[in-house]
Amino acid sequence: MHRNAAENLEQADALLFGRVTYEMMEAAWRSPARTGARPGWMADWMVPFARTIDAAKKYVVSSTLDRVDWNAELVRGDLGKAVQQLKRESGKGLFVGGVKLPLALAELGLIDEYELVVQPILAGHGPTLFAGLSKPIDLKLVSRREFGSGAVAMRYVLRR
Repeated sequence: MHRNAAENLEQADALLFGRVTYEMMEAAWRSPARTGARPGWMADWMVPFARTIDAAKKYVVSSTLDRVDWNAELVRGDLGKAVQQLKRESGKGLFVGGVKLPLALAELGLIDEYELVVQPILAGHGPTLFAGLSKPIDLKLVSRREFGSGAVAMRYVLRR
């Protein structure tokens, strides 16, 4: 899973996060990538992902943060206009993560490709992706990748 995520990140020009996802990812991955000191939960095979996400360019959509670092820039103002501008500047594309931000971008029609990863765990709680979407988005499966853990990553594009 982490190898797949690192490959995805390497194929993007930048990451686009909301505040919550940015803060969560920074707390988890920044220090291990820079210091080499790994928390007890981090396995050896997670280190390449930590290095990849640490090095990646990041944009953070937030109206509450005053500043960001960790190779990041704040995105403010009209979300649709800002993301359209980033997409025009981008060569390989942007990778977006989180819960609320992907919903907002889907509503604006600004997501060209979706990768959904199903984990073999029933949590029974937590945020629901795309909860509250105003209309269905018709997708076409373009690839599927199964992992030894039982997780499955499915990549979709908009059906046109």
